[in-house]
Amino acid sequence: MGLIRSLLSLSILALFIVVGATVPVGDRTLFGHVSNIWAADETQELVDGVKESSGPLVDRVKRGVQAGLADDSDAEPIAAEPEREDAQPLPEQP
Repeated sequence: MGLIRSLLSLSILALFIVVGATVPVGDRTLFGHVSNIWAADETQELVDGVKESSGPLVDRVKRGVQAGLADDSDAEPIAAEPEREDAQPLPEQP
């Protein structure tokens, strides 16, 4: 069942790529339109604005990840949680 699903997904992806690259939609193909939109000045201004406004957040996340990795290298492995006294045992399955 998993193999069939994978082959079907791969076939749909291949069909999308072929159609997007070869079938004209107006003056250009689908991928041509996307490329043209991405190259537009307004899009590049938007991308630059997002990079500029998210810069401090990205830096803070990077510092947090680096600090977490540095702390984890010195830390001991996390032990399993001790079993509670009021915990009920799982029922046995036949």
